Amino acid sequence: MIVKKVARWAWLIPAILVALSAHQAYTAIQLQKTMDEGISTWAEVTRYDRSDRKDVTHVELDLIVHLPDGTEFERKNLTLPYSIGHRVQADTLQVKVLQGAAQEVVIEQISSTHVRIAWSNFVMSFIGFLMAFGLVFGWNRMLKRSESA
Repeated sequence: MIVKKVARWAWLIPAILVALSAHQAYTAIQLQKTMDEGISTWAEVTRYDRSDRKDVTHVELDLIVHLPDGTEFERKNLTLPYSIGHRVQADTLQVKVLQGAAQEVVIEQISSTHVRIAWSNFVMSFIGFLMAFGLVFGWNRMLKRSESA
């Protein structure tokens, strides 16, 4: 009886993976939209923090974005993968800004790589979803057949 309950709860795994896939696709699309439609400007790096721990490797930035009309806004805790974070270690950066967008600020120097990473994450999580779906479906089907036999 407990095996059946676990098999039913196992459906959460593919559900979570398909949600993750959808989120990564949305992120990639929003990054691309900001790259294509955003205003090109510059940002001042006020904080650059690189984590070199084995379990958590990323770069975190705080930016003050200077818009062409003379206004500024601050973007805190912009997190980047460690693999591309070293490429933005500078005092100022060229950025694309699309105010109100889900991905409001995109660093031009790494923008195409950032989009490719998001699409890669989508593909990996979608493959994980397909595998998990097949395994959970097969397990539940096997349990149902053995119950009726």
